[in-house]
Amino acid sequence: MSDSGKSGKGIGRRGFLGAVGGVSAAAVATAAALRPTEAEAYDPGEEEAKARYQETDHVKTFYRVNGYPTQEG
Repeated sequence: MSDSGKSGKGIGRRGFLGAVGGVSAAAVATAAALRPTEAEAYDPGEEEAKARYQETDHVKTFYRVNGYPTQEG
């Protein structure tokens, strides 16, 4: 086979596939090296854990207009 019409710049099909294969192997090796660590629970503290929901007149109107069931009826 001859490379007629090619200027010799860039990589050929086989070179490209070899490069992709090499990158894939490197990615797998890196992923195997990055082992997951033990998860730690997040403690929000007292300020973030306190209740903030308040059923104001605005909220009650929203529920009534949008057809949400309420405890009143």
